[in-house]
Amino acid sequence: MVNTPADPASMGRIKQLRMAAGMIRQSNRWALPIVALAGIGVLVVCLVVGLATGLLYAFLPLGVLGGFLAAMILFGRYAQSAQYSAIEGQPGAAAAILQTMRGGWTVTPAVAANRNLDVVHRAVGKPGVVLVGEGSPSRLPSLLAAEKKRISRVALDVPIYDMQVGNEEGQVPVRQLQRKIMRLPRNLKGQAVAELNFRLKALPPALQAPKGPMPKSGRMPKPPRPRYR
Repeated sequence: MVNTPADPASMGRIKQLRMAAGMIRQSNRWALPIVALAGIGVLVVCLVVGLATGLLYAFLPLGVLGGFLAAMILFGRYAQSAQYSAIEGQPGAAAAILQTMRGGWTVTPAVAANRNLDVVHRAVGKPGVVLVGEGSPSRLPSLLAAEKKRISRVALDVPIYDMQVGNEEGQVPVRQLQRKIMRLPRNLKGQAVAELNFRLKALPPALQAPKGPMPKSGRMPKPPRPRYR
């Protein structure tokens, strides 16, 4: 017999499930047993109802499907929670969350930054423009305000929202970021979002902070004097 090669797409999904299961196990050792018990519980309930009503053959496939669906829903929630726990507090965590959002969002990471590694990410969607800052709560307001002013030149009357990610007062925890953004009002339609993205692409990039330490005097060094022969 000739061995049929495995489907690459199926192998990819299996590998992803194994990786997710490993993350869940590290985050919560009781999560996977709870997922299994939930699936088995739904199946058992359907079997009991089928035996009591004499419709076992009708409830058996329903129980298998319902148990599988319940287990996968719980598995997905635990996987998302484990992902948040793994990236929380890491640089770029907000950008990673923004790039997983659904609903026609255009995400541009690190549209503004400074030497202290405070960064601002931009997401454009039906609510308008959302600026998400990562870093110090004392330095981010000025960075967000400067980027908001820069974008307002081309955004015109489009709403621009700004928020900070973190665990300090006034900041949004990483695990709540996506939920907070998705609750914003839908102010634009599809064509308006496309036009806004086009205008933002024409916007000159923000000036990046110079690399290396600044002079202690706070002034730029003078250029060397020209030599005359």
